[in-house]
Amino acid sequence: MTDLRVRPGTAADAPALSALYEASVRGLGARDYSTEQVEAWASLTPPPEALAGRMADGRMRLVAELETVAGFIDVEADGHVDLLYVAPEAAGQGVARLLLETAEALAAAQGVTRLYAEASETARPVFERLGFRVTARRDFEVAGVPIHNWAVEKRL
Repeated sequence: MTDLRVRPGTAADAPALSALYEASVRGLGARDYSTEQVEAWASLTPPPEALAGRMADGRMRLVAELETVAGFIDVEADGHVDLLYVAPEAAGQGVARLLLETAEALAAAQGVTRLYAEASETARPVFERLGFRVTARRDFEVAGVPIHNWAVEKRL
């Protein structure tokens, strides 16, 4: 992926990132979750205004680009990977890996000692390949629909 690059995200990215979030849930989440679960998850798509507003809380947002936005990651100041989404057409091309590795290096340089996340069934293998360990399965409901993800963490 020589054309893949990562840059800091800005509030102006919010419309593209909101659309990417929903496309990722629908396109990639459908690999591991039922139609009903995907619809419930997609209902959580943050609108652009909410994504832009989150930039004020001190988080790190990185955007991966090929010719267009291929993925993004949000890491809160305490090391919580709040969002990690890849465009379906960019899946399997190292986008999530590059975003996580870049975020990890930047977080460590800022003194963060642990990254942790709630990884979907789809994202769990990516996190594990990069040294995160699963600490628990998380079962919950979204809009009355049972769904699950995985608590993962990595010491830096």
